[in-house]
Amino acid sequence: MAQASDPVGIVGAGPAGLAVGAALRRRRVAFEILDEGPSLGGIWDIDRARTPMYESAHFISSRTLSAFPGHPMPEEYPDYPRHDQILSYVRSYAERYDLARDATLGVRVTRAERDPEGGWTVATDDGAERRYRALCVATGANWIPRLPEVAGDFDGEAYHAFEYRSPEQFRDRRVLIVGAGNSGCDIACDAARVAERAFLSVRRGYHFVPKYVFGQPADVFAHSGPSLPAFLERRVFGFLMRWILVGDVSRFGLPRPDHDILESHPTMNTRVLHHLGHGDLEARGDVERLDGSTVHFADGRRDEVDVIVWATGYRREVTFLPDDLADPSPAELYLNLAHRRADDLFYIGRFETDGAAYPLLGRQGDIVASVVSEASPEKRARWDGRRRTANPDPRGGRHYLDSPRHALYVHTETYEKLLDQERKRLG
Repeated sequence: MAQASDPVGIVGAGPAGLAVGAALRRRRVAFEILDEGPSLGGIWDIDRARTPMYESAHFISSRTLSAFPGHPMPEEYPDYPRHDQILSYVRSYAERYDLARDATLGVRVTRAERDPEGGWTVATDDGAERRYRALCVATGANWIPRLPEVAGDFDGEAYHAFEYRSPEQFRDRRVLIVGAGNSGCDIACDAARVAERAFLSVRRGYHFVPKYVFGQPADVFAHSGPSLPAFLERRVFGFLMRWILVGDVSRFGLPRPDHDILESHPTMNTRVLHHLGHGDLEARGDVERLDGSTVHFADGRRDEVDVIVWATGYRREVTFLPDDLADPSPAELYLNLAHRRADDLFYIGRFETDGAAYPLLGRQGDIVASVVSEASPEKRARWDGRRRTANPDPRGGRHYLDSPRHALYVHTETYEKLLDQERKRLG
């Protein structure tokens, strides 16, 4: 059974875990952060043994709107900071709240079991066991690669985007990138600059959004105008992209998107269109089968390839939790945050969004800190009632693609308002 003196456990020392730690520090609640990496920073630490970070990575939301609450990014940062700048910023946030003091690094959580009367026993790979009165899962989303099943065998080098680091891996080679999400497009642009030939395979149509709209970062532009109803928002941005800023992507050999622009996660990259337009990158359809060094595509073409990079996304798995708690659906979490059946289990950052994540992580941290601190019995009872039964819509009535990634999608402004309403209720 949990004791009031037990700390709160936080698994993950990336931005999500640090946001909770900062909120708990402000409330003077004891906590411990656990992470298998050697230092704070999570995904942004390109020097850790396992990381999906690569040299050309930049933030896809702007410095202006992407900061943790109350901790702005440095004015000298560019609009879209590099990965090392984001790591420095995240660590400055940790230093502000002295989070390293309560972090145990270089240990991997292997098991977490919940006491029927509350509280958690957490085992780590160094043989230790720890007791926590609440558990925060802040492990992030980009650690377990999702690989497709493709017929045939490939004689060349093939790996997931998780293992990509530098354009030098492609120099003077024939390279195929499979997948046109943000990482896939970054990697395809790297290949376009140094590879002998570079191909981009896509299964469906994507909307490619420029990082600047009329001279402003795209998210700043979107927030600068009046708030529009969802149907009008789609029409306005669809018109801008289709007729003014981007045009018809099929002229580059890409399929037209079969969905509206705001119904999927944006690919914030139009450099890929530049490279396609200049012939440095060639568009292909879905991969149908592999045969030695030959890749056969669903559109009937085939090419000789030396390297395949599968930029095909990640699985959100939590391997250390019991099966009935490890992969909750959005319906099992209140506000994509608090488990409905376990009042001392929180998922931090278990969402996908069309805007900046750090402001939302900060708000989630505030809610967790309020719930686990000495709140009044009346407020706690009302919180528990909402946690078990309330069903606010973090999408604001918007429709998104039917895919594992979009199952967790929230509309940034709507979700932010819901979190702020909850923070106000909890005080």
